[in-house]
Amino acid sequence: MLSVLFCRDIVVAADIVAVQSINIKPYNDALHGFKEACNCNVKQFFVSEPEGEDILKAVRKTDPAVILAIGIDALNRIKSIKNAPIVYFMILNSPVAAPGDNITGVSLYINPEKQLSLLKMAIPDISTIGLLYNPARTGDFVKRLRAAAEKAGIVLIAGEIQNPKDVPGLLQSLKGKIDAFWMLPDITVVTSETVELLFLFSFENRIPVITFSDKYLEMGALISFDIDAADIGMQAWEITEKILSGMDVRKIKEADARRAVVTVNRKTARKLGVTVAGEFLKRAGPVKR
Repeated sequence: MLSVLFCRDIVVAADIVAVQSINIKPYNDALHGFKEACNCNVKQFFVSEPEGEDILKAVRKTDPAVILAIGIDALNRIKSIKNAPIVYFMILNSPVAAPGDNITGVSLYINPEKQLSLLKMAIPDISTIGLLYNPARTGDFVKRLRAAAEKAGIVLIAGEIQNPKDVPGLLQSLKGKIDAFWMLPDITVVTSETVELLFLFSFENRIPVITFSDKYLEMGALISFDIDAADIGMQAWEITEKILSGMDVRKIKEADARRAVVTVNRKTARKLGVTVAGEFLKRAGPVKR
């Protein structure tokens, strides 16, 4: 059975197992957020460690009520387990669970409507956004972004690419047509070589880059909408709690990351001649000087 009934007072007694792809800070922060919200013990396994070779056997032996999959490698390793609900998080291109599947979770994507709302708050005059994407990797998100942009009255010019070599030509085709470039977490588009080209294009054409991680602010991006790993862990607990309370995992849809950690690079704004609304700066939180 996939549904297990627990009262909140005895959730601490539930057998929750976490399978983590690798021991890195964002994943650890996410699991910490889960544990803080849950106030329970979680047995942890790492795919990257030697004992990870027998991880399926080890997880099955615990007979868990819920299995957490933190990172895509972890999910790929355990998704063959069908007799326990699996809640995934810290996964970019999350799977679409088919009817009957025992898998749900939290996406690393922040709701596109929320991001566009924040962007319009930051730069009210923005009307046209460009982006490049590989449909196989970020096509579902771009589809949602198109719908959100139309609702917000923003024109979205999206160029499809299959190879990083396509980036230079398609970037140039956007020249003079867009007010900002939206940098997606798409590994076909974002490589060490293409990122350098992107920011050169940005400064030469005074086109601000909106990105998904604050690590790109130092390279010249204007605004980042980053995820809050600990909050994603808390969301994963909220899903887990529903399962432990008896809800069928098949009825729980994937959730978007709900919190955007917004950071602004004022130095880039000055270089590009872009005015970021003062009200937005007050709400943005951390600011890169």
